[in-house]
Amino acid sequence: MVTLSDVAARAGVSVSAVSRVLSDAPSARVSEHTRQRIKEIAAELDYRPNFAGRALKLARSNVIALIVPDLTNAVFTELMEGVEDEALANDYLVLLGRAEGMQPGGDTIRKLIGEGRVDGLLVQLADTVTPADVQQLVDGPAPVVFINSIEPGHSGSVALQDALGARLGTQHLIDLGHRRIGLVGGSPSSYTAQQRRAGFLATLADAGLTARPDHLLDLGYAPEDGKRGLETIMATPDPPTAVFVANVNAAIGVLSAARTLGIRVPQDLSVAAMHDAWTVENSWPPLTTVKMPLYDLGRRGFRAIHDRLLGREVADIVVDDRPPELILRESTAPPSR
Repeated sequence: MVTLSDVAARAGVSVSAVSRVLSDAPSARVSEHTRQRIKEIAAELDYRPNFAGRALKLARSNVIALIVPDLTNAVFTELMEGVEDEALANDYLVLLGRAEGMQPGGDTIRKLIGEGRVDGLLVQLADTVTPADVQQLVDGPAPVVFINSIEPGHSGSVALQDALGARLGTQHLIDLGHRRIGLVGGSPSSYTAQQRRAGFLATLADAGLTARPDHLLDLGYAPEDGKRGLETIMATPDPPTAVFVANVNAAIGVLSAARTLGIRVPQDLSVAAMHDAWTVENSWPPLTTVKMPLYDLGRRGFRAIHDRLLGREVADIVVDDRPPELILRESTAPPSR
């Protein structure tokens, strides 16, 4: 079994220097050339760290917990891949958990942190989480980075350009010629829902349009929320010819409600949605969506929690590596005359 001493002997440096470099310790005072050489030699020798021993010595497990509202949600797939890829590149592992089983102050989080199983938490908050719950997480014993939200009074959150994504989807409907456009939005307390609503309204205003209050709904991101939203909007006098749905899962519910109501998509109603997932290619009709860089979000999220674990300052981050992308499918078309 290859040891730190073997790597140090080949590199011509001390064992402590190798240990600090391979654990990304801030105290590693070596040149960039030496750092790279140590990592290359470790790879050549197929060095594998003794994580159990290192955890005891450093009081670190090299595991972070990624907590999301629903592990079965297809939207989170790219996010999880981004977190895991960046974690593996830094010799970390990721423990996945769903928010329902890891409420702030609950037994699960206390065990994970108290028993040293994870070093920090990457958390996508559920809509049901209260400001008091958020504060309890922030005041807890482990570093926390929030994903997809910017929490007041807590620096170190990672979010997307949600308003810009909503603008892109709404502008597409306007460009097709729609003038009566509704919004099936998320929960009013949700950071992402607030941002997407703001982007939607700003785009209408830029085009000289105004959304009717009864065409603006703030219900949630689940399919049943989308179903209820479309049923409500289409029951109004002079209903919209297009809707922007603030989440792709809710959009699946919108399509279901349209079939029940006998509304043809896109002939009678155009539907565009925020986020992209494999599910929308298999819906009928396939959904026009705004693809957000969730993989990049995952990587940046891990970097943020890793920096925090290393004692570095972490600011709020809005991921803008890649802009939102409109994915055209069969659910949108010009309004029928």
